[in-house]
Amino acid sequence: MKNALIIVSGGMDSTTMLYEYAKEIALAVTFDYGANHGPREIPLAKMHCERLGIEHVVISMDFMKKYFQSSLLSGAEAIPEGHYEDENMRSTVVPFRNGIMLSIACGLAESRGLKRLMIANHAGDHAIYPDCRAGFIQAMGQATREGTYDHICIDAPYTNLTKGEIALRGKQLGIDYAETWSCYKGGEKHCGKCGTCVERKEALAQAGIEDTTEYESHNSDIVP
Repeated sequence: MKNALIIVSGGMDSTTMLYEYAKEIALAVTFDYGANHGPREIPLAKMHCERLGIEHVVISMDFMKKYFQSSLLSGAEAIPEGHYEDENMRSTVVPFRNGIMLSIACGLAESRGLKRLMIANHAGDHAIYPDCRAGFIQAMGQATREGTYDHICIDAPYTNLTKGEIALRGKQLGIDYAETWSCYKGGEKHCGKCGTCVERKEALAQAGIEDTTEYESHNSDIVP
């Protein structure tokens, strides 16, 4: 039964979830909050939803870029390079981003008569992003259940999986990860050096997937 709404970005994790749970998903929502890489991710989210025959909507949250502080909203040059668990990656945190997205998604789900919210947070996010951790997801789930007539729940099945484990699921599903975007700098090609590029390379290697991502030529041979 299709009773779920999924938050999908066009990145590896939410795209994998989109395919894995396609038979249960009635609606996909992408939030355009002014991130550097939004113009790269959003068209891919749309493409995958169209391919699967899942309704897709894009909701603008431009107030975040206007009022919130994060290197993710401040241009490619502001994005730090290094491992995704490094302390300097904290600058990429968009304050309470998932809380805001889940709140809007919850209202949309109840308006559509849907019972579940799906989000693709995972274990690799926990070190840097507080609103990706299990405790936060559980607390938000309690809030959505208590705050809606239909007791809408949050379904986050990847919470304790690594990105490599998610990529392995995608491999089994036949997903072409070249049709996803990770780089926080949002250039013409993946930079290969920022935390999300490093994480992408590691995940694909762990899953035994050939990395066909187009990286900037000057660092395309970098292996984390």
